[in-house]
Amino acid sequence: MGWSSLFFFRAMRSGQNWSPRLAVFGDMGNVNAQSLPFLQEEAQKGTIDAVLHVGDFAYDMDSDNARVGDEFMRQIEPVAAYVPYMTCVGNHENRYNFSNYVNRFSMVDKSGNRNNHFFSFDMGPAHIIGLSTEFYFFVEYGNTQIANQYNWLEEDLKEATKPENRAKRPWIITMGHRPMYCSNDDRDDCTFSESIVRKGIPLVHLFGLEDLFYKYGVDLEFWAHEHSYERLWPVYDRKVYNGSYDKPYTNPGAPVHIITGSAGCQERLDPFKTNPANWSAVRYKDYGYTVMTVHNRTHLNLKQFSAEKEGQILDDITIVKNYHGPYFSRG
Repeated sequence: MGWSSLFFFRAMRSGQNWSPRLAVFGDMGNVNAQSLPFLQEEAQKGTIDAVLHVGDFAYDMDSDNARVGDEFMRQIEPVAAYVPYMTCVGNHENRYNFSNYVNRFSMVDKSGNRNNHFFSFDMGPAHIIGLSTEFYFFVEYGNTQIANQYNWLEEDLKEATKPENRAKRPWIITMGHRPMYCSNDDRDDCTFSESIVRKGIPLVHLFGLEDLFYKYGVDLEFWAHEHSYERLWPVYDRKVYNGSYDKPYTNPGAPVHIITGSAGCQERLDPFKTNPANWSAVRYKDYGYTVMTVHNRTHLNLKQFSAEKEGQILDDITIVKNYHGPYFSRG
């Protein structure tokens, strides 16, 4: 008789009065997964409470009759067996209508419905939303999914922004694969002023996410796709809305964007433009992952760890918000 490996799993704490610590990253493959040993250590030591994998897995899960996907699932087992492994879909999952992604993961909405493309859950003082940016690009699978997700997002944000709910979980955090903004030296959607994710369907500008997130006061947006790390100043409509000159992340006037797509894959790292736009604050072409600690209702910390520099902290900021809610209501 054979025996499986032994694992232990700690159920997520209930309630909002605790400080979750999450590892956040995207674009991790079977080959060159440089962040994986650090993530495994964090998960098994209990120093993280969950993982947010912001799209692009294995490279690619459907390859070699899905054997690459099988190997990836075995590869992340030393992490996913210990902490919740929350995901959103990326462009590398698109084959066969995202079927490998849909059937390998089970994202369950807080209402109890299973939907791997868009869902939300609560964790401590945070409300976290996972979404698909890929609906905007793989329209051969249908256009109605764009509207369906957008309508769901608005209803979810309306509920999360009700005063009684925002008082309990003031931090609204999103994760989606393709960014609205980036300063990488390529031709990806985020390099264009009329980003489809940001502005919506071209020409008609329907179902864009930036106005929606601004309207409901989303605090923090995680993205990946670019194989690098970039932190933006608080930004809306390509304009910077820092809290103040000395304390830009204290009571900012717009959402904060983090691009964390350098966990490690066979496609290596992406270069940056020499002269970035004024909304770009910090950039690193370096393998690594982000750790978010939601300390309480007013303080949230972000650290970027380098995998190739033995866990060195490359970036460390704290967002301080004494008010959470729609930005337009601030006058």
